[in-house]
Amino acid sequence: MADSSLSHARASRIRFAVFLGAPTLIWQLCFFVVPLGFLVAMTFWSVRNFRLQPDFTFANWSTILSAGFFQSAYTYTFGLSALVAVFVSVAAFPVAYVLAFKVRPSTRMLLAGLLVVPFFTSFPVRIYSMQIFFSPNGLINTALDAIGIAPISVLNSPTGTFIGFLTLTAPLVVLLQTFALVAVDRQLVEAAHNLRCGALRTVFTIVIPAARVGLVVAGAFAFVLAFGDYISPQFLGGSNPPTLSILIADQVKSGNHWPRASVVAVIMIATLALVLGALLKLAYGGRKPS
Repeated sequence: MADSSLSHARASRIRFAVFLGAPTLIWQLCFFVVPLGFLVAMTFWSVRNFRLQPDFTFANWSTILSAGFFQSAYTYTFGLSALVAVFVSVAAFPVAYVLAFKVRPSTRMLLAGLLVVPFFTSFPVRIYSMQIFFSPNGLINTALDAIGIAPISVLNSPTGTFIGFLTLTAPLVVLLQTFALVAVDRQLVEAAHNLRCGALRTVFTIVIPAARVGLVVAGAFAFVLAFGDYISPQFLGGSNPPTLSILIADQVKSGNHWPRASVVAVIMIATLALVLGALLKLAYGGRKPS
C-alpha cells in the first residue's frame, strides 16, 4: 500500500515536471532544432538562376572553406572576439569587485539597475548615436582640434568595431561578475584577512578561484555576443575588414547565395559550441556542473 502511494506521488511529480517543461521544449524544438536542421540541410543545396534548388553537393563547403576572404574573416572575427572577451573581463572585474564587496546592498542594487539602463534602448540606436562622437568631424575630433591635437580615426576601422563590441558586452559582463562575486563565502575572505593575507593575494587566491565559474561564464557571454554581432562591424567598423556576420549578409546579397551563407552560419555555430565547451571545462575544472 505504501509502495503504491509512493509510486503514485512520484508519477504525479513527473507529470507536473513535464507539464512545466513541455512549452519550453516545444518552443526550442520548433524554433531552434528544426530551423537548425534546415540550415544544415541548406548547406548542401545549390543555386541556379538565382533560385534555390534542393540538392546534395559539397560544393558550397568546398568553396567557402578554400576561399581566402572566408579564412581572413574567420581569423579576424575569432581573434577580435577573443580579445574583447579577455579585455572586458579584466576591465570589468574591479567594478564588479567594488559592487560586490565595497558598497552596501542597496547601493549595489541601484548601480546594477543603472547598468541595465542601456538595454532599454535598442543596440542599433546606441551605435548610431556613437557615430556623432567618432565621425571625422564629430565631437571628439572637434575637441581635439580645439586643443591642438591631431584628429583620431575611429569610425570605419577595427577600432570602431572593438569599441562597439565593448559597448555591447561590458554591462552584461559587469553584472554577471557581480553576481558571481556576491556568492563568494565571506568567511573565507575574513579568514584570509585574519591570517594576514594581503588584499591582492586574497583576490587571486580566494576570491577569483571561488567565483571562477561565474567569471568564466561572463567571459563566454562576451565572446558569444561579439562573435555574432552584425551592428558594430557594419556601422562603426564600416565592414573594414569584414566579419563573419558581414560575410553572411554579403553572400545573400550577391547572387542570393543562401547555401554559402548557411555554411558560414553553421561554422559559426560549431565554433561557438567548441569554445563554450572548452570554457565550461575550464570553469568546472573536471567537476560536473551542479
